[in-house]
Amino acid sequence: MPAAGVSAQASMPDTQQRSAAVAAVGLDDPAKKEIAMKIVSSAENSSLDWRAQFKYIEDIDDGRGYTAGIIGFCSGTHDMLELVQEYTKRKPGNVLAKYLPALERVDGSDSHEGLDPNYTKDWKTAAKDKVFQDTQESERDRVYFNPAVNRAKQDGLRTLGQFAYYDAIVMHGDGGDATSFSSIRKRALAKAKPPAQGGDETAYLNAFLDARVWAMKQEEAHSDTSRVDTAQRVFLKNKNFDLNTPLSWKVYGDSFSIK
Repeated sequence: MPAAGVSAQASMPDTQQRSAAVAAVGLDDPAKKEIAMKIVSSAENSSLDWRAQFKYIEDIDDGRGYTAGIIGFCSGTHDMLELVQEYTKRKPGNVLAKYLPALERVDGSDSHEGLDPNYTKDWKTAAKDKVFQDTQESERDRVYFNPAVNRAKQDGLRTLGQFAYYDAIVMHGDGGDATSFSSIRKRALAKAKPPAQGGDETAYLNAFLDARVWAMKQEEAHSDTSRVDTAQRVFLKNKNFDLNTPLSWKVYGDSFSIK
């Protein structure tokens, strides 16, 4: 689609042409999105079977309380509360609805007060419900996937760059702290320009991944940077900007591939 005020594709500057092309493709292609879900799941759950993670729940001792579901919703970081609130809107009286007051109290902490001893069992029960599965997917897209992909497209990044943004926002969120997604992107912009600003895509993505590694090392729970160093950097080194298969990578010592 031509940019506003431009009548013909041929009249666009190169960077505008790139941005327009990026806007038409990327992670919102169902096949590419499936690949993205598998790569994230390899890091979050040591498995490519991301749909098996609806029922996942445990406290991984990272200060965020319970981590659960297909994207690691956390009882201490507000997204789990919003997930259960949305589930309850869609299905009043569900098995998790009774925990809403407790989820509100523990939000922002690693406390399990009011959740134990049956919350994990009830989560796994809810995970069998298609309504809860659909809610997990829609909240993943609303909070993480769509904002990351849209921002990456605005920066003129192809599928790999869109994935790098998505994986970053999944791990770091997008708050106002120094290790949030927006702060990581700001740190990268101080080093290189993205394609939408006339910069080189490889140079910019290297700057972004450098900033991401810095952010990960600020927190002991995320100090293993292999999901960047032996996954995303491998794709970048191979100039696989469109995340075309076959793909092979390593995360936390485990090897994965998509044929």
